Amino acid sequence: MKYRFLTKLILSFCIFLCSIHCFSQQTIADATNLTTYNNALKLYNSKAYAAAFKTFSKVAEDASVGSNLKSDANYYEAMSAIKLNRADADKKVLTFVEENPNSNKKNIAFYNVANYYFANKKAAYALKWFQKVNLDNLSKENRKELNFKMGYCFLATNNLQLAKARFLPLINDAKYGNDSRYYFGFISYKLEDYGIAESTLKEIADDESYRAEITYYLLDISFKAGKFKRCIKVGLELYPTIERKLKSDVAKIIGESYFNLNKYAESIPYLKAYKGTKGKWNNTDFYQLGYAYYKQNDFENAVNSFNKIIDQKNSVSQNAYYHLGECYMKLENKSAALNAFKSASLMNFDKNIKQDAALNYAKLSYEEGNPFEPVAQVLQNYLKEYPKSKAYQEINELVVSSFLNQQDYKGALAFLSEKKSEENIALTYEVSLYRGIQLFNENKLSESVPFFIEAKKSKINQINQRAKYWEAESLYLLENYKDALSKFIAINNASKSVNINEFSRLNYNIGYSYFKLKQYENAGNYFKNFLKKDSISDNLKYDALIRLADSYFATTNYTKAISTYKNVTDNFGLGADYAQFQIGMSYGFIDKNEEKITALKNVINNYQVSNLKDDALYQLGNTYSKIKDHKNAHIAYDRLIEKHPKSTFVSRALLRQGLLYFNDNSNMQSLMKYKDVAAKFPNSPDALEAVANARNVYIEEGNLEDYVNWVATLKFINITNSELDNTTFAVAEKKYLESKKGEDIINSLQNYIRKFPKGTHKIKANYYLADVLFQVKEYKKSIPYFEFVINEDTSDFTEDSLNKLSQIYLNQDDFNTALPLLDRLEEEAYVTENIIYAQSNLMKGYYETEAYDFATEYAKKILQKDKLDATISNDAKKIIARSSFKSNDFITAEKYYKEIEATAIGEIKAEALFYNAYFKNQQKLFKESNKVVQKLIAKYANYKYWAVKSYVIMGKNYYGLNDVYQATFVLENVIKNFKQFDDIVKDAELELNTIRENEAKTNNSVTPEKKN
Repeated sequence: MKYRFLTKLILSFCIFLCSIHCFSQQTIADATNLTTYNNALKLYNSKAYAAAFKTFSKVAEDASVGSNLKSDANYYEAMSAIKLNRADADKKVLTFVEENPNSNKKNIAFYNVANYYFANKKAAYALKWFQKVNLDNLSKENRKELNFKMGYCFLATNNLQLAKARFLPLINDAKYGNDSRYYFGFISYKLEDYGIAESTLKEIADDESYRAEITYYLLDISFKAGKFKRCIKVGLELYPTIERKLKSDVAKIIGESYFNLNKYAESIPYLKAYKGTKGKWNNTDFYQLGYAYYKQNDFENAVNSFNKIIDQKNSVSQNAYYHLGECYMKLENKSAALNAFKSASLMNFDKNIKQDAALNYAKLSYEEGNPFEPVAQVLQNYLKEYPKSKAYQEINELVVSSFLNQQDYKGALAFLSEKKSEENIALTYEVSLYRGIQLFNENKLSESVPFFIEAKKSKINQINQRAKYWEAESLYLLENYKDALSKFIAINNASKSVNINEFSRLNYNIGYSYFKLKQYENAGNYFKNFLKKDSISDNLKYDALIRLADSYFATTNYTKAISTYKNVTDNFGLGADYAQFQIGMSYGFIDKNEEKITALKNVINNYQVSNLKDDALYQLGNTYSKIKDHKNAHIAYDRLIEKHPKSTFVSRALLRQGLLYFNDNSNMQSLMKYKDVAAKFPNSPDALEAVANARNVYIEEGNLEDYVNWVATLKFINITNSELDNTTFAVAEKKYLESKKGEDIINSLQNYIRKFPKGTHKIKANYYLADVLFQVKEYKKSIPYFEFVINEDTSDFTEDSLNKLSQIYLNQDDFNTALPLLDRLEEEAYVTENIIYAQSNLMKGYYETEAYDFATEYAKKILQKDKLDATISNDAKKIIARSSFKSNDFITAEKYYKEIEATAIGEIKAEALFYNAYFKNQQKLFKESNKVVQKLIAKYANYKYWAVKSYVIMGKNYYGLNDVYQATFVLENVIKNFKQFDDIVKDAELELNTIRENEAKTNNSVTPEKKN
């Protein structure tokens, strides 16, 4: 906008003010006041407005009410306030007018105030005062000046129509004409009245003051009129010399003109030179540059423009996303193309683009997997939307395959059941096999069996035989060994005609089935056959050797058992400590006691981590006892008691020592051992035996009175009531052993406990009752009985009670109660499986209670085990990885997740893949991270939490790759489609808002979400 008249106007205003220096004849009572007024006027004319204001205020205060001096002083006080920009300036002017309604200075006051604000470029303030001026009191020239200034103020405050009306009467004026014509033409341009704008502006096109602007406006008018060739000609002439502030806009006109004439190569440099509005482009700007690159087959640069188009749904964005999809296809980035085609397919601006985009989206979903919708659903949606499509048959055939590719066997079976045909029925049998195996791998064994039975109906031999094999495997793990065996044998007889990978372990499986059924000779034969195979893994090999040796041992062929166990110990194979222990036991049964002693010592000394050390010490003591070496027997028993105080062998070792001392005539030492058993293990069978043996010692010593006194202190001994106690318990125990369920057994056991709360069999009775209640799933009722057992001294039932009671609390997620039980179980357990169970759940419990150091410690304990199931191993590694991540030890977390990824299946594999993608994102390996996410989506999309969580990583990766569209598309779809995962949606929202805030800095079409 031009201000070239402002200097002249201000100058004339000052001359006008200086001319006002005399007053009407009046009577001045106080000559001093007049002198002060004149001094103030001098200050005012000298622009010392602060001093003038202060002095005029004093004069106005002292002057007589109604006097001309007071009126004039108030006037200049108000004018000084205006000059000083005082907050009360407007009020002072209005007060002057109100108090002096007939003053000839009123109109001048309004006019002067307006001119002052105009000179200081405060258009809105100036307009307010200009509108108060009475035009009748102005000269013709002043009216023109007023109209011009008001027109400018209306223009500056965007009141274009009012401004236009003010400039129109002045366009032929000698003084204001050119400026008014320029502003009138400019306003017509802004109001898109291009005909009037063009004709008006052309009249002053040669005016040096406006030439650059008018040339640009005329160029833009030509562009809007579709005169693209003219725009290019004029624009190219104008571009090198145009003012810098207009250069960007001229470049845009040239670029768009080339674009509209399909001269895309020529358009690119000018489109790029455009700086945008206030430094920002909009989506149309990005589209034009992207499309120009696209038409030059420069797909990389096309993508970099198209992918910045976000936050709008219109024909521009639909076209952009469709072409973006094509560019991604050309660049072989199909997963990104899928998203772009999806966006284009959801818009209705161009029906042809919509349908073609939908077809591409459906095909790519099948080929690449779909992170946001089940592929089969995408395909079926296409068929429903476009039933007359030429691609209908092609897409229809992909539906079942898509279920299988996504491992959504449940969905495939549902689809096939709705579309019955001979072909689909045959396919149902095959899919049933896959669904059964899927459930088997999830340890849902009972649920898997019906699917294997269904799959056996298949006429395809390989499907039929595999179904039979997996049915047998399931029955075996369900402990139905007899049926499993018959099915394994049937498969084995038919396996010669079928080459199926699973069948390589048939002899091993049959051997185990016979072994579980205690048919050891048959078991041994099949284990031998299995060991003849080549390419057996070491773990399977050593396990089969041990079971073969166990079969020899069980059939009393100890010599063969020893030689077979030695195949394991000589190679330090899996389970070598067990094999060494069994070698010792085998030697014992053939009366080679020295060799037995050597073997047992090997267990004790050669295996740092072994659960059999207490067993070996107990057997070593027994062996020394057998060969009359009582000294070494005591050493072995003492070491057992000292090193393994929680072992179930402690009470028996004490009994044995008591007997040895008695046989050596050391009666007092013998008595001490028996009393130790009675004190530490009351109510146990060993305690009862200890009391009976102690009786013999007292008799030997001839001191029966002391025996009676001692027995009287033992609460578990009730001589007078023992027969009734034993009889009542015998009835209850018989029912328990015959059937472990039903009200009858529960009532019998409760009856015994009620009658004999301190009875001889109270531990066993409480355990039996707890066990029955546990079996019938009355878990809450079983708790007090299990607690009774574990709160008594260690017995044969302590271990199982700790196991089952901890299970109850773990199922309730009551980790704080479960952890102490698991801790005891780990220390006191004899069965290896219970130790692993305790450690694995201690590991999980500590993790859940955020004790990450303890969780990691137990996980590492588990990983030190020799014979470890892959699932347990991966669970332990998972806990280490998770705990390390929670503790910000990302190096350790990444290491263990890599190990898990190499061997795991199912959900834990999906978790490992997520963290692989996460760590690659943190390392700014965005492309590599996205490849991992795509693998997760393609193969493990059923594990929704990890799949959806990985999409947020994918969004971050795309933004790291400067692909704004893909980043926002992915994050928006997470927010839209997966509201069940609150934590993931919050992460996605945070990331999306960050992206929008960043992009809004360079793209006018993007509006970031306002923060509350």
